[in-house]
Amino acid sequence: MRALVRIASWLYALAVYGFIFLPVVVLVLFSLQATSFPIPPFTGPSLRWYDAVLADTRLTSALVNSLLVAALSSAVAVTLGFLSAWGFARFTLLGSALLRGLITLPLTVSYLIIGMGLLVLFNWAGVPKSLLAAGIGHVVINLPLCFAIIYSQMGDHQINIERAARDLGAPEWKVLLLVTVPVMAPAIFAGFFLSMTFSWDEFVISFLLTRFDTTLPVEIWNLLRSGLNPKTNAVGSLVFAVSIVLVVFFELMLLRRKPA
Repeated sequence: MRALVRIASWLYALAVYGFIFLPVVVLVLFSLQATSFPIPPFTGPSLRWYDAVLADTRLTSALVNSLLVAALSSAVAVTLGFLSAWGFARFTLLGSALLRGLITLPLTVSYLIIGMGLLVLFNWAGVPKSLLAAGIGHVVINLPLCFAIIYSQMGDHQINIERAARDLGAPEWKVLLLVTVPVMAPAIFAGFFLSMTFSWDEFVISFLLTRFDTTLPVEIWNLLRSGLNPKTNAVGSLVFAVSIVLVVFFELMLLRRKPA
């Protein structure tokens, strides 16, 4: 009976992981297709379509745009998230529980709703569709995540370290930059890389808030409008590879954090 349960458990695990990763495996496999059609039989491996992607100026520009928007918006989001978390953790504020709930509220709201709201707001304020507008949208959706990660890691032991630095004569800004930030570095880097992961392949807000200069997910959508081909598979594989690298960095930052 135990053997049957073990076999069933392994089969269930294989089915779950197969359901999750099989589409990615097929995507990467047919990005290496040598012919012009991403259909069986497989005729690779070939890097022909990766060369085509790198030679396409629209795709490479969109790739650079995605990296810039992801990096800059994540930096702003993690900075604001850190300062917000520090303020709530170190000071007693009136209605702090309500304010913390309002900061994390965007985590429960659909990106479509947030994007449409930002589109209406920017149209009213006269802000044109651009990478800047998309970056602001990414800050809106990533700031609550950074705040939640950093705030959850702020404890009493850090208060004691900060108090010791003040007793030694350090001004408040030095305590913040030279004591609090290094102590919270693993959580800060984790929030940054996780935000980059979400921003890197975010589509809805980028689609609504950009026009001529677009990000890579929007450009992929434009390619898909003309049908599937190995070129779109190659672009999708590159997006997946970058996301994996960012997630690995995020996991490494969490593993480096030592318990108090």
